[in-house]
Amino acid sequence: MAVAGCTRLGSPSIATAQPFFEPPAHDGPVAAGSRLSVLWLGHATMLIQMDDKWILTDPFLVDTMGQIQRRVSPVGLDAKRLPALDAVLISHMHPDHLSLGSLERIERKVRRLFVPEGGLVYVTDFAFDARELRTWRSFEESGLRITAVPVDHVGGRYGIDSAWMTKSFTGYVVEYHGLSVFFGGDTAYDRRDFQRTRVLFPHLDLALLPIAPMHPRAHMRTLHMDPDEALDALSDLGARTMIPMHFDTLVAGTDAPGEARELLALQARARGMSDRVDLLRIGERRVVIPAPK
Repeated sequence: MAVAGCTRLGSPSIATAQPFFEPPAHDGPVAAGSRLSVLWLGHATMLIQMDDKWILTDPFLVDTMGQIQRRVSPVGLDAKRLPALDAVLISHMHPDHLSLGSLERIERKVRRLFVPEGGLVYVTDFAFDARELRTWRSFEESGLRITAVPVDHVGGRYGIDSAWMTKSFTGYVVEYHGLSVFFGGDTAYDRRDFQRTRVLFPHLDLALLPIAPMHPRAHMRTLHMDPDEALDALSDLGARTMIPMHFDTLVAGTDAPGEARELLALQARARGMSDRVDLLRIGERRVVIPAPK
């Protein structure tokens, strides 16, 4: 579906792809006066601050994906400026979500890494603790609770391993001090999965949901939500607020730059959901729940 003012384009080649957005300047990752804040570093990489805990999702902090595809928007925060991380969440094995080069850059900052079932085989020789979480299993320490929840994607890293990595993809719910965040990783739309998550987590403060790639839709719908489906997922989850991700970082499918973002804004307005959708720019930070004064 084309968006007014946003022409559908073919995918540019790696050689010609140029950054179309520079991240905004900010003082750093810490949001003073915040109980829950999020800084979007691009793609599915979100730095989540929950009181005194720090969680990073699917760190993609390098210039290329798999040494092949160059990102079209720079990383929203230099890896050196990241705080010590209580948890790093990996949703699945694809190199733009499990980026080994990115993990090397932040290895000494990471307390613990979580991967879906079967994922440990690809995470070796790092200094941090790494653990698998099967669907509906939780890990809790010092009040920080992380639960693997179902999503609909694929688990392989190299194509052929998809034949046996059939459960190596996941979403997560992170809970701390009464705060709760859903991280969807990369997923197609599956109402049943989202509604099952809502049964166990009926008071989500925030949902981090992918909205692209969209086109060609006949293929992408089996792997990726589009903006309209992401709004359906938000309704299914019952989360108070959604922050979209997984767009405008890599060339994927035949989406035009900015298309998914503009379509989400239009559809949120049409559905009366604009007050529940917070569209960030790469490198932008948002206080979702401020600290009481």
